[in-house]
Amino acid sequence: MKLLALETANEQCSVSLIDEVQELFFQLDARPKAQTQTILPLIEQALLKTGIQFSDLTAIAFSRGPGSFSGVRINAAVAQALAWSQDLPVIPISSLQALAQAAYRLTGLTQVSAVLDARMKEVYIANFSLDDHGIMQAVDAEKLLNYEDAADYSQFEIIGSGSELIKPDLVKSSDDSMSKIIATAQDISIIARVSAMQQKWVDAEQALPVYLRDDAWKKIPDQGKAN
Repeated sequence: MKLLALETANEQCSVSLIDEVQELFFQLDARPKAQTQTILPLIEQALLKTGIQFSDLTAIAFSRGPGSFSGVRINAAVAQALAWSQDLPVIPISSLQALAQAAYRLTGLTQVSAVLDARMKEVYIANFSLDDHGIMQAVDAEKLLNYEDAADYSQFEIIGSGSELIKPDLVKSSDDSMSKIIATAQDISIIARVSAMQQKWVDAEQALPVYLRDDAWKKIPDQGKAN
């Protein structure tokens, strides 16, 4: 089994290539909003450095959102195009789940409330708990909420870019590194490995983005405004 994992949903770009037991390649380009320029070169680099071809891949995993509107769209479009051209299945992974997985990978936390800044005084949020496979699983639904409602919705230690928005006093009085945790393709690949082992994937046409905000395309000019 070999999986290609892509992450562009949070305004950065990373690619991971794994097999059943180890990571074969990982590269992160941390420049903000450079996904369109970097995603395809990073994929090409991953294949060249590992000597793996598209025909060797089992599936393509990607962060399907929620997150940056353009980043989510890029990730889904690239994953879908590659999967279609190579007749490969896809494994869509929630970017909130990937964020929770990053918190476990980096800090060892086994229960977190993953929160991403959604702009316009709202956040994306869901609560996660570690399962027997070492994967952070949602214990409730993903939501798009205002700050006050999100604070009430959170159950565990809050992490991610939205944490300082919904509970600023708590974040400032504790370790603010929790607000700086970001998901990468490493976290996408870790989650997707278990899914691939169980053959839990979908066809390329189901490589669809998840925005939570139904009219996100109408509000792009507002997303850069101060909260």
